[in-house]
Amino acid sequence: MYVDDAILFLTSRVFFMDHIRNFVIIAHIDHGKSTLADRLLERTNTIEVRKMKEQFLDQMDLERERGITIKMAPVRMSYEHEGAHYMMNLIDTPGHSDFGYEVSRALTAVEGAILLVDATQGLQAQTLANYELAKNIVRPGNDSKGLSIIGVVNKIDVAHPDQVDEAVLELAEFIHCSPDDILRVSGKTGEGVDELLRAVITCVPAPSRIVEGDNSSLPRALIFDSLYDDHKGIIAYVRMFQGSLSSGSVAGLVATHSSFSIKEVGSFSPSFVEQPLLSDGEIGYVATGVKDPDTLKIGDTLTLASALSQPDIALPGYREPQPVVFVSFYPEDASQYDELKRALGKLRLTDSSLVFEPDSSEVLGRGFKGGFLGRLHFEITAERLLREFDIETTHSFPSVEYRVKPRKARDGSEEWVTISNPKDFPEEYALVEEPMTCVEILTPMRFLSVVLDLKDSFRFSSIQTTPLGSKICIDAKLPLADIIRDLDDRLKSVSEGFASLSYRVIGMEPADVQKLDVFVAGTLVPGLTRILPKRDIEREARVMVARLKDLLPRVQFSQAIQASMTGRIIARETIPAMRKDVTGYLYGGDRTRKMKLWKKQKKGKARLKERGNEGQVRISAKVFKELLKK
Repeated sequence: MYVDDAILFLTSRVFFMDHIRNFVIIAHIDHGKSTLADRLLERTNTIEVRKMKEQFLDQMDLERERGITIKMAPVRMSYEHEGAHYMMNLIDTPGHSDFGYEVSRALTAVEGAILLVDATQGLQAQTLANYELAKNIVRPGNDSKGLSIIGVVNKIDVAHPDQVDEAVLELAEFIHCSPDDILRVSGKTGEGVDELLRAVITCVPAPSRIVEGDNSSLPRALIFDSLYDDHKGIIAYVRMFQGSLSSGSVAGLVATHSSFSIKEVGSFSPSFVEQPLLSDGEIGYVATGVKDPDTLKIGDTLTLASALSQPDIALPGYREPQPVVFVSFYPEDASQYDELKRALGKLRLTDSSLVFEPDSSEVLGRGFKGGFLGRLHFEITAERLLREFDIETTHSFPSVEYRVKPRKARDGSEEWVTISNPKDFPEEYALVEEPMTCVEILTPMRFLSVVLDLKDSFRFSSIQTTPLGSKICIDAKLPLADIIRDLDDRLKSVSEGFASLSYRVIGMEPADVQKLDVFVAGTLVPGLTRILPKRDIEREARVMVARLKDLLPRVQFSQAIQASMTGRIIARETIPAMRKDVTGYLYGGDRTRKMKLWKKQKKGKARLKERGNEGQVRISAKVFKELLKK
């Protein structure tokens, strides 16, 4: 079947639900999800050979360069098995723990999952996390928890046969199945892909109705992702769990109680292909025409506007994505503030988990404080601002959200306050709580001791170890603030890249932290304020002032760099003043030498003028960027 014929077949034929298969590919980063998806697209003739390119479903250049999936990508394929035609809806998911919420929405929309493991690396931390999520996910209308799991070992073309056998045994033991049930494939060469497609048909159950009887025709769809289009507005990626939707229908969103007229419905092939309607069990898109990003929420239920008042209409599992990392963005060119505001608004339309609000800094000017799902999430956002909107930004130190109970006031009040900006953290407080995570580290046995030594630098607690094949799994509790520092880099360094990390936020616990302020020439620099554990604050203070001494240029006055905690100076460096008489040591000779020195001094005075009057310091965006480097 040619590609155009396949698309026509999928969009014109009404499939019985028992001929529909919805599934995802889940794996750790760089285990070959997108490459395997390429081979599935080829085998099912979904993409013409002349249009095929590597990581086809990763549409962003940033995804291709980093080799990671940032946005989930659904696609509909047609496959013939034993004389019957099947509609196969695949969702390729991100592998990084920052995007765990997005993965959970994709898992709710399907019945099965391909658990992919790189034969050269074996099980890794995010493999474990994704498996547990897939096995325990609660789906609408499903009496039993979890998805059907197909274990697959990838990259058999580059791995040694012994590595492949070891990975198969390790995966089989982990998911409690026979090694014969683990499929061996190569996402690069296509070996084993046909067997995988047949396994999806036989192992993944067909969709089932969540309501039988008179109410079964009432449409209910789960929104698991969205995209913004200038002409069609927000395009909702949906899984139909009940009934059908067509263009022209007046639909409603349960979470926001808003309604709109559907402009278009269709499927992913993988581009948008319009079709008459979306029916039970199908995955597709709904063009809403809505332009406000706050109207549509990922995880919300889409139904008819007339049904919004009915009880229990919402599909289970909806929750707002909760930002855990907070960073302030400032345009390097202050005149680009309005452009930055518009750019963040457009990113918000394609990334519903992004939240931001206006912020300002005495040093960096006007900007926006953003909330992110993790450190990678904000790094990707900063990179997209540069690539897609040509806006260079400077950002503050990443911070987490603290709950602080101030000392009892005279009126007896002592309510908790939530603080996400370090400059608002009080010097004195009664109690403080910080977000805690449950960390899972998977490492080869030979690196166990050096990984455990990280507890000297990071605040690990409740450490437990569990053997897992040839590896060992370390479970521990760790403050989120420690994770967004350089834990992942340190872990990769001590384990020669073999250890992997995943985490999830589990709540708030008491913390022993304090605010570190930095003064330059007697002026507080709010952008450098940080919240740090008391045990680390003096060391970090010394490092900070030493780096500032190296980075800040000398001027015609002495600059004292001081780090302060609770009003007490705990670290200090001094940048000596420049000499004003630059030609005082010259006696006679060629005047050219004096001219060069005077010209140099003139440039220095110009730099001083940019920094303000004497005694007032302005730290450039370039210095901020250098300070933020690990």
